[in-house]
This record gives sequence, structure tokens and C-alpha cells, in this order.
Amino acid sequence: MEFRPCIDLHEGKVKQIVGSTLGQKDVVENFISEKDASYYAELFKRDGLKGGHVIMLGPGNEEQAKLALTAYPGGLQIGGGIHADNAKKWIDMGASHVIVTSYIFHDGKLDMERLERLVEAIGKEHIVLDLSCRKRDGKWFVVTDKWTKFSDFEVNQANISFLEQYCDEFLIHAVDVEGKKSGMQEELVQDLAKWTNIPTTYAGGVRSLEDLERFKELSGGKLHVTIGSALDIFGGSLPYRDVVEYCK
Repeated sequence: MEFRPCIDLHEGKVKQIVGSTLGQKDVVENFISEKDASYYAELFKRDGLKGGHVIMLGPGNEEQAKLALTAYPGGLQIGGGIHADNAKKWIDMGASHVIVTSYIFHDGKLDMERLERLVEAIGKEHIVLDLSCRKRDGKWFVVTDKWTKFSDFEVNQANISFLEQYCDEFLIHAVDVEGKKSGMQEELVQDLAKWTNIPTTYAGGVRSLEDLERFKELSGGKLHVTIGSALDIFGGSLPYRDVVEYCK
């Protein structure tokens, strides 16, 4: 189990927001940093944390993303507006991987042509598929377009096994609890631990060392974890340093 840190960028600033409010008129912001993205990238580099993700939430965030990748080349993944035509640019800029959701899941369906183009452009070893999901009728489905639209793509063992042929890792946000510091979706954690055979990072609701202990127990130590709004470096009460030490 690794701690995978995050740098979320919104309107040119490092922020922590409730992701499910992104498509709404009033975005709920948990934290706005006075520091730029390079500060956090350097912190993660010093602590030897690899595979953290930089997410560009909308336009106007490229400069901050570049600062992070320059500060920690090879140590961070990049997501937000990535497609087959610009993915190589971000890899060349220092990202270890690109993260995609809406590009390959559009009009509510998995677009294999786009996924294959992306693999052709940068190789599966540089691809993280974000299968952020919500529950509907007792099943998990990928949601896209700032988590506002359900796709018809079910997150289950068969579909995960299929997608593992086209990527190096998965990043999976439990959309209904992400950013709310209200506890994780335990059933999803257990399902992902059973279904995945490649590195997979779970995001959503972890807010204490007790939650981390429970996460480790539920996942058998098989999944990685990311924590955002709950951390003291992002205005929360959970000491970042304690999380780093615990996961080491």
C-alpha cells in the first residue's frame, strides 16, 4: 500500500474542492492554497512519494501543471483535458503517466478507437485510466464530464480485466464521498481489491489514521490510497507527515 499524493488545480490555483460540485454553478471549495504547485511537488519529491497525480480541473491550469512537473520530473502523473494528440507533450514535459476518463468514455460509452490511439501515441506503460464511479441499481458505473454523466460502462471484474490490457494503472474516485471527509466507500474498496491485477489507487473519504488502518484491512494492502481535503497541508486536520510515516 502506497500513499499517492495529489495536486488539484482549479482556475490557476492549487485547491481542494468537492469534485461532485464541479459541474454546478457554485463549486464547493474546501481549500485554496497560497502556495504554487511546485511547492507541493517538491514536498512529495523530498518524501520519496511517487505516482501522485496532478489534475487540471478545467482551463487555465497548464502553467501550474508545468511548474509541478518541472519540480518533480518522472514523479507525477497528469490528468485533465488529456487526449491522444497532446499526451506525448505532457510525457515529454516530465509526467510519468497521463490520466484519462472523459476522452475515452464519451457519449456514455467506451470509445475503443480513442483508447487505441492513445496507446499508439505513448504506449500503455504511460497510461492511467480513471474509472471514477457512482453506484446505480446496485452496480458501479463510470461517470464522466466532471462526474455529471453516467456512462453505460460498469466497473466490474470482467471490464477491469479487459482494460488492464490497455493501461499501466487505475485511479478510481468514489465520487459520492470524494472531498467530503465523510469516510470511504468500503464496498468499493473491497471490490477493487478483488478485481484488480495492476496498481490501483483509491480516492475518496479517507480522513484519519483509523480510516487508513481500515482501508489497509479491507484492501489487504493491495490498493494504493490518495487523500486530499483531509490533510493538514490542504487545510484539514490529518497530519500529512503521519500519513507519510504510516504508509512507509
